[in-house]
Amino acid sequence: MIGKLNHVGVATPSIEDSVRLYRDLLGATSIGEKFVMDEQGVWVCFVNLPNSQIELIEPYGEASPIRAFLEKNPKGGQHHVCFEVDDIEAARDDLAAKGATVLNGGKPRIGAHGVPVIFVHPKDMGGVLVELMEHPQGAHA
Repeated sequence: MIGKLNHVGVATPSIEDSVRLYRDLLGATSIGEKFVMDEQGVWVCFVNLPNSQIELIEPYGEASPIRAFLEKNPKGGQHHVCFEVDDIEAARDDLAAKGATVLNGGKPRIGAHGVPVIFVHPKDMGGVLVELMEHPQGAHA
């Protein structure tokens, strides 16, 4: 069902500080521009790695869902892991049939890569928030 690991989402109080960490301490050389996802209440920036990406997410607006995470983890930290699937609706239906809680009422939304995504509740995924994204056809993800 799941495909490759697309990215690891890392919540941060400052994307700029996190970019410096990945660039200066770890040697990342391919880092995208910071952009806003207003509907999700986050700023996003991708650190491109040879085999995956790190998605840096920072709160945008007072209602950002990342704010609660950062209240519990003020320095930030791993927020989610994202795997690719061929068909987001089939993946959602399969998970729901197996008893997993798909967040947002199971309704896919468009994620930072411009393709449909869903999130599966950590209580059903061994304590890890899991994002599934439809495989980005022809797009660099």
